[in-house]
Amino acid sequence: MLITEIFTSVQGEGAAAGRPCTFVRLARCNLRCHWCDTKYSFSGGDERTLADVLADVERRGVKLVCVTGGEPMMQPDAVPLMEELLARGCAVLLETSGALPLDAVPAGVVKVMDLKCPGSGEAPANHWPNLALLGAQDEVKFVVQDEADYRWALETCRTHGLGARPRRAGAPDVLLSPVHGVLEPAALAGWMLRDGLDARLNLQIHKYVWGADVRGV
Repeated sequence: MLITEIFTSVQGEGAAAGRPCTFVRLARCNLRCHWCDTKYSFSGGDERTLADVLADVERRGVKLVCVTGGEPMMQPDAVPLMEELLARGCAVLLETSGALPLDAVPAGVVKVMDLKCPGSGEAPANHWPNLALLGAQDEVKFVVQDEADYRWALETCRTHGLGARPRRAGAPDVLLSPVHGVLEPAALAGWMLRDGLDARLNLQIHKYVWGADVRGV
């Protein structure tokens, strides 16, 4: 499989934010979001075997592993990688746009699906049937550029029964992330409170700790 990087840091987002985590970043992506912060994963990458990747992860001694990209579901070996990580007792997160079908994702993997708001330029790529595959352990993320994006996310949540009070049984957690350096978190928090959206304000804490453009941390 083509690997952009493997590194150990703290998880910067979602329910696992702040926990030590090993990241396996697969190369290639089928989308080109305007605000993407990992454009370096669009090309290049090192061809590595499954055994080599697993050995690298195991040497690091961290049992929380995030399979990310790029878009990891572009690579067929992503599925056996997640299966093997689970078999070795790891807690596995999959960070995906959800633009590709997620039917093959192993049970037990926490799916963090990034539904694309209009400001990304990639909203037409959203694969809506994937929402039916998400359960209570999973997360739906909206990266919000402005109030128009927020209103789109709010309407999407209402249409699909997400972020409601009380939370629908079995529904995934909802994360709203401001585009770092573009939308002030306070503005997004204010809109969420105004509209009673039961969601998590999702700040990328690694960017506040190490800076927005630092790789491998």
